[in-house]
Amino acid sequence: MAKKEPKNQKNYITVIGDFPKVGIRPAIDGRMMGVRESLEKQTMNMAKNAAKLISSNLKYPDGSPVECVISDTCIGGVAEAAMCAEKFRKNGVGLSLTVTPCWCYGTETIDMDPLCPKAIWGFNGTERPGAVYLAAALAGHAMKGLPAFGIYGHDVQDANDESIPGDVSEKILRFVKAGLGVSYMKGKSYLSMGSVSMGIAGSVVREDFFQEYLGMRNEYVDMSEFIRRMNLGIYDREEYKKALAWTKKFCKEGKDINAKPRSRRQKDSDWETVVKMALIARDLMVGNPSLKKLGFTEESLGHNAILAGFQGQRHWTDFMPNGDFLEAILCSSFDWNGTRPPYLVATENDAMNGVPMLLGYLLTNTAQMFSDIRTYWSPDAIKRVTGMKPAGLASGGVIHLINSGASSLDFSGRETKDGKSVIKPFWEITRKDVEECLKATVWPPADTGYFRGGGFSSQFDTKGIMPITIMRINLVKGLGPVLQLAEGWTVELPPKMHKILSDRTSPTWPTTWFAPRLTGKGAFTDVYSVMASWGANHCSSSYGHIGADIITMASMLRIPVCMHNLAEENIFRPASWNAFGMDKEGSDYRACAVYGPIYK
Repeated sequence: MAKKEPKNQKNYITVIGDFPKVGIRPAIDGRMMGVRESLEKQTMNMAKNAAKLISSNLKYPDGSPVECVISDTCIGGVAEAAMCAEKFRKNGVGLSLTVTPCWCYGTETIDMDPLCPKAIWGFNGTERPGAVYLAAALAGHAMKGLPAFGIYGHDVQDANDESIPGDVSEKILRFVKAGLGVSYMKGKSYLSMGSVSMGIAGSVVREDFFQEYLGMRNEYVDMSEFIRRMNLGIYDREEYKKALAWTKKFCKEGKDINAKPRSRRQKDSDWETVVKMALIARDLMVGNPSLKKLGFTEESLGHNAILAGFQGQRHWTDFMPNGDFLEAILCSSFDWNGTRPPYLVATENDAMNGVPMLLGYLLTNTAQMFSDIRTYWSPDAIKRVTGMKPAGLASGGVIHLINSGASSLDFSGRETKDGKSVIKPFWEITRKDVEECLKATVWPPADTGYFRGGGFSSQFDTKGIMPITIMRINLVKGLGPVLQLAEGWTVELPPKMHKILSDRTSPTWPTTWFAPRLTGKGAFTDVYSVMASWGANHCSSSYGHIGADIITMASMLRIPVCMHNLAEENIFRPASWNAFGMDKEGSDYRACAVYGPIYK
């Protein structure tokens, strides 16, 4: 079946490949002549209800409902398991959910695909032993080295109860969201535009990580490719005119703080260059059919990049306008063509901060923010510098998230729902939302102390209190990748306090004040501890408290989590993790080490 288009416009280009579907496997007791027949209807209805739950609650990155594929028959043994697997293969299934109300033949009915995230929902009903099958099947998975998630409702249901309890629904949806992301990124590319920026470890792109843990390929272009395409006119000239006109109309130029301001002629030239750079970066990522019409067939194809990084500093920015406009606009959910999915571009080619941007995007379908985790401001320091004491969420101090590049304009906090600041998937964004985000953003000429070649940096102050999750992946020699996250809120400081603190930092860059949720323990003892425990200079931010979803996805990818502020009851990992000890975080490390990356 062809991928369904959402009702909204699709004036954008994206990566090649259909979205993965969710395979639903109704498993059943194979004993005919009474037992199986009595269970057929209930079992298949469980599958249909699970599919309805998924399709009515989850959407693909284009806004269309997630599609499910149900086995043609209930699965009572090996032959039907094989027929189901073949149907899933032909229909692009990327993850599987097995459902059953009863005992089934464990190893004969399980999903044996080692690359497919899998879960089993065993119905909690006393009439038939669905829980017994769940335990037996999970034991089979563990014995075979095929991690699977176990889903079992807290309360007993009647045999004829076809409702899905809230705790079961939550786990099914969490598993599916994470599994879809894992499946969708497989086979896509990370495009490195340039190389290592200023010795930043995260921009040393490690192919073994992308290939073995994410199933992604690595693509590379030198930044000279931008100059070649600009000089030879390898971009859509009509779209360039449209983009430049839109930029001139909606991207207001901010204050030039340079001791020696760039001339009007230089600034006008910079605007033309940065708009071309944005078009070229997008074309490099996903291609552009318009280029073929201009005679550039090879360039029209792109690199099928679901994620990219732009080195910029310093080899580019010492003589050319910076990549800030390119990164900010592409990472946003709108541009001169209207609303669209964001194109994820990591500043300074920090791939290890780009990956959590990708994970957050695949879980939420919303724009992400790339930031320096710049400064911890204690309450005492704020009082000393501003004469004012922070209150509310900021009373324990705040962390200053700021960076000149890939801060999507969505994070200005000007998109609203029910009068509150939110960040929406692109198909929900209104014209007013776009206008307000653009109105809240100015573009000061770049600080030539940092960027000798000029350019423009976005500048906004994140408005309102929004739930966000900051994340980072770090590579540790001898250990591999580890993920850290912190759930918390954006904070809107009083204008005078904000100005004093912002002006001490980089006033021409976008600012977000972050207050993490504290637990009183370890890295979350206080706000200072969060800052002091962060593993690198950058973090990515995603709208919403999605830590539980991230932890589930990380376990699928075999990436242990070294830092989080979630309650233990919200952690959902494969059932076999329980065999690695009673300390959840230690067992996470041990399980990830034993199983190793999926694609190795």
